[in-house]
Amino acid sequence: MKKDIKSNYDFSFITDNSSLCDESSAFFVSKLNERYLEDAKKRGCKQILGAKEVSKILGIDNTIKIIGITGTNGKTTTAAAIYSILLDLDIKVALQGTRGCFINERQIAQKGLTTPTIFDTMLHIKEAIDDGCEYFIMEVSSHALSQNRIDGLNFELKIFTNVTQDHLDYHSSLENYIRVKSSFFQDDTMKLINKDEKKIEFNPKNCRTYGIENSATYKILAYSLNDGISAALAKIQKVYDFSSPMQGFFNLYNLLAAISAVDMLEIVPMEKICEVVENFAGVQGRMELVSDKPLIIVDFAHTPDGMEKVLDSMKGKDIVVVFGAGGDRDKTKRAKMGFIASKFAKKIIVTSDNPRSEDPQSIIKEILGGIKNPKELKVEVNRKRALQMALDWQKNGEVLLVLGKGDEIYQDINGKKIPFDDREIIKQLIKNRIK
Repeated sequence: MKKDIKSNYDFSFITDNSSLCDESSAFFVSKLNERYLEDAKKRGCKQILGAKEVSKILGIDNTIKIIGITGTNGKTTTAAAIYSILLDLDIKVALQGTRGCFINERQIAQKGLTTPTIFDTMLHIKEAIDDGCEYFIMEVSSHALSQNRIDGLNFELKIFTNVTQDHLDYHSSLENYIRVKSSFFQDDTMKLINKDEKKIEFNPKNCRTYGIENSATYKILAYSLNDGISAALAKIQKVYDFSSPMQGFFNLYNLLAAISAVDMLEIVPMEKICEVVENFAGVQGRMELVSDKPLIIVDFAHTPDGMEKVLDSMKGKDIVVVFGAGGDRDKTKRAKMGFIASKFAKKIIVTSDNPRSEDPQSIIKEILGGIKNPKELKVEVNRKRALQMALDWQKNGEVLLVLGKGDEIYQDINGKKIPFDDREIIKQLIKNRIK
């Protein structure tokens, strides 16, 4: 990445790529690229900059309000809900996360890392400022926290959704994973914490909470999940109502976090926030309705907790579930995902997800080790054939849940990204059947 600088400096551009360096450059050094520092110098670069220096040069230091969201599940939906609410309130705002980067509804970066390199993030913030944005909402991953990919950023508000098992291939243990997540909430920055999540540690200064089960600053008093979400929210002594077309108990948490966060920004009265919530229909690949007849929903759930939340949200319906597990990632979650599927689903099809360099059959075998007393179980390693099998197997009144890949448009197999979109394939299979 490279950024031209037109001010009175001893360099004409900044880059975090040493191969682009020359005598007219400044090298932005971070934890991720510090091993290339000597290479940058050998290429003639004499200016070495850190995150705070680059932030000041780009003019993003304290010129926009940054909202950071971390947690195992819910980051993407909560961030998107805040973004949607602010846009509906006629506030100029940017959003960066799993789905890419958006500025006032214009996409400026495609899907990539949940939290890009700090230089990429700073350049996105700079573009947001140039476009008149008052707020920059960003998902903050545990990898980004561990790798200092948010250095030099001053946050207006930090939000915590939840913490469950994920990324143990990187963090080695749940305790380390929780410690990394907790590190985001140790300063005096204004923060919003899920009160129903007990594992996180945080500095109570400037902290507010939200919850459904426990007393909190923002508390759900009553709710209905029939045909969407309707809820009564209490803030201190006042009660507010909101509704949404979204499905699932876990989305009640996501919406509560978003409403609470916007209220903490003190832009408009709570009544106005609740009024525009219903305009947000959710995120692609998150409880996305692909077909209503037959009823088919695609979701990104790829952790035990994520699966449980999705499957539990369909409680009362006969569930057909198709899922697998990613290769080269935490192996300990595979059997747990199998157990959860057998706990909730009437019919289970175990297939391949993104096997990467692993043997898909080996991954499936580990998933099957957790499936206890399945009512009906099938295995099909070919994901397209598994989807066809599920459609053939699904009966009237049953809901088909296809989990793990959400809005991904490829399968990662042996280093190759092969085009594959669950949603499009399902639509084509239905179309072929009608023909």
